[in-house]
Amino acid sequence: MLLNPVISKLSGKLVVLASASPRRLEILSNAGLRFEVVPSWFKETLDKSLFKNPYDYAVETAKQKALEVAHRMPFKHLKSPDVVIGADTVVTVDGLILEKPTDKEDAYRMLSRLSGKEHSVFTGVAIVLCHDKSGSDTDYKVVDFYEETKVKFAELSEEMLWEYINSGEPMDKAGGYGIQALGGMLVEYVKGDFLNVVGFPLNHFCKQLGLIFNSPPESPAHKVKRESDEAWTLVNSLSEGAANEEVELLENGKDGSRMSMQEQNVIGTECSRQDIPHSIISLLDGFKASKTLFTASKLKVFDVLNSSNSLTLEEVAGQINASVLGTERLLEAAVSLGLLERVKQQNTSVYRNTEQASRFLVSDSPESLNGYILHCNDMVWPLFSHLENAVREGTSQHERAFGKKNEEVFQDAYYSKDEVKIRFMDAMHSIARVTGKDVATAFELSPYKTACDIGGCTGAVAYEFTKVHPGLSVIVFDLPQVIEMRRHFQPKETDDRVSFVAGDFFKDDLPKADLYILARILHDWSDEKLHVLLSKLSKMCTPGCGLLVSEIFLDEERKRPSRALLQALSMTEGKQRSPTEYSDLLEKHGFTPKHIKHTDNLLDAMLFVKEDPNDKRTLLGCSSASIETAELE
Repeated sequence: MLLNPVISKLSGKLVVLASASPRRLEILSNAGLRFEVVPSWFKETLDKSLFKNPYDYAVETAKQKALEVAHRMPFKHLKSPDVVIGADTVVTVDGLILEKPTDKEDAYRMLSRLSGKEHSVFTGVAIVLCHDKSGSDTDYKVVDFYEETKVKFAELSEEMLWEYINSGEPMDKAGGYGIQALGGMLVEYVKGDFLNVVGFPLNHFCKQLGLIFNSPPESPAHKVKRESDEAWTLVNSLSEGAANEEVELLENGKDGSRMSMQEQNVIGTECSRQDIPHSIISLLDGFKASKTLFTASKLKVFDVLNSSNSLTLEEVAGQINASVLGTERLLEAAVSLGLLERVKQQNTSVYRNTEQASRFLVSDSPESLNGYILHCNDMVWPLFSHLENAVREGTSQHERAFGKKNEEVFQDAYYSKDEVKIRFMDAMHSIARVTGKDVATAFELSPYKTACDIGGCTGAVAYEFTKVHPGLSVIVFDLPQVIEMRRHFQPKETDDRVSFVAGDFFKDDLPKADLYILARILHDWSDEKLHVLLSKLSKMCTPGCGLLVSEIFLDEERKRPSRALLQALSMTEGKQRSPTEYSDLLEKHGFTPKHIKHTDNLLDAMLFVKEDPNDKRTLLGCSSASIETAELE
C-alpha cells in the first residue's frame, strides 16, 4: 500500500512528528507527507526490565513521546494538532536493549557485542489522533505498532571498530551505528525493512494509515487487562500511584501490529480522582519555562555554547559570570525544556545547544529570535506582571511597569539613544526574519511590479519579497530615525530592488506602488488612527492595487488557544482581529478580500484588492464574493 492515496485524507490536517531525528524527517518527507516537527520532551527513562518484550518498550516510549507533544502543543505552541506521530528505535542482542551510546566506551561495548552476530532492530510507532470535543476538551486515540528487522554484522576488528567510533557517527544512533551511512560497512545482510533500521518503518506505517483512514467505522475490539500495570504506572512521573485502569486493545497481529485505541482526556469529563489535569499544570508552570528561556538568552548561554562544541558546567558558569549552583539549575531546566542537551564525555557531563537552539536562539544566527526574546523579557514580562490591574482598569500598565505612559515608552523606542532604538529594532527584525519568507510566499504576486512595505523597519520582510518575486521592487517606508539606523541590520548581500524612504505614515504622503504591505501594523492602532491610514491608502490605490495584511489572526469562534488573544491582554490602544473582522475593516475603505493563508508561522496573511466601484473585475480576476471559495491554503 502506498502513502500517496492517504495524503488526501490528511489534507488540511496539522500533522506533527514528535521527533528531532533527521532520518525520520527525511523518510517521511521523501514519502510526500507534509508535517511539522515538534520534538518530544518525554524523558526516555522507562524501566526496561518491566516490559516483557523489547518491542513493548519501544512502542510505549513512542506512545509517550507522541502523547506528550499532543498534550503540550495547544498550551505551549498555541495550536492543536490533528495527528501526532511518535517513534522509538532500539537494537536488541543477547536479550539486551541497546539504545544510543553515552560515550565512546559505551559505543565500543555495544559494537563489540554486535560483532559477528545477528541482532534485531525494533521500531515502535504511535499515531495519536486528536479530536476536539465540546468546550476545551480533546480526545486522544492511539494506534501503535512495531516492526522488526534482522541485521547481521561482520566480524569487526579493533581497528575497524575504533575507526568507526572516532568518526562520531555512533553517538546519536540506536545500537551505536547508522546503517544508511558509514555503519553500512559493518553489515553483512539485512532481513526485513531496511528503512526500519534507519529509524522508521515506512511500509508498515503506510499500511496503518490505510487502516485508519480507509477502514469501516466499526472494527472488532475487546477489552483486556494490561500485562504489566506496574510498568504503566511508571510511564509518567506525574501519575505515580495512579490506580490500575483498563484500556481498549486490539489483539496482537501476526505482523506485530497492536492497534491499541487508548482514549485519554487532557481536562477530562468523567475523570477519576487520580487523574492529573496536565493542561492546567502546564499553564501553572508556563511562566517558569518562559523565564528560563528569557534568562538563558539574557545571560548569553546559547551564544557561549555556540562558540564551543560543548562546555562543562563550570566553564559555562565562568563565561556567563554566574554561580555554579545557579548555572547548574538554569542549564538543567533548559535541558528539560529541550533547549539544551547534556551528554557524558570522559566521566563528566557537558552541555551543548540543541539544533533548534542553534538555529533560533543564538544571537547571530540568520533566523535568531534572540532580539524578540529579550524584548519580551525587558518589556512584555513587566507589563504582564500587572495583568490583574490591566483587567480591572482596562488600561495599559506601562506607567506601573516602567514609570512612563504608553506613548512615552513608544517615544523612547524611536527617539531615544541609539542603543535603545537598536534594541527595539532588533526585536522587530527578529520576528521579520523568521516570518518574512512565509509571508512573502503566501500568494502569487506576479501581477505586481512595485510594492511599499509600510512600517517596514529594517527591511527584513522587503528582502524576502524580492528574493521570491524576481519582478518586484520594494520601498520600505518608516520613520526617519528608523531608516537612519537600518545599516545595523542590512544583509551582507544587498539588493538594489529594495529602497528606503523616510516618513510618518499618519502624516506624510505614501510612496506610489502596485502593492502595499502592512505587516504587524494594524493591530497596534486605534480605530481612529486606522481610519486615517486606510483612507490614505484607499486614495493612493487605483483599481486592481493590492494590499497584503500580515497579522496573528484570531480564531473566528475564539475557541482555540491564540497568541493574539494573549497579546491583547497588554491593553494597547489597538486590538486583535479575526480574518472576517479584518475583511470588514478593509472593505469599508474599498478593499475586497481575495485570499487567506494560515502559514503555521508566527504571522498569517490576507490579500486584498482595491475594487473599481464601476467594475467589479480586478487585477487578479476574482469576484468580490470569492473569499468564500478562494483557496484556503
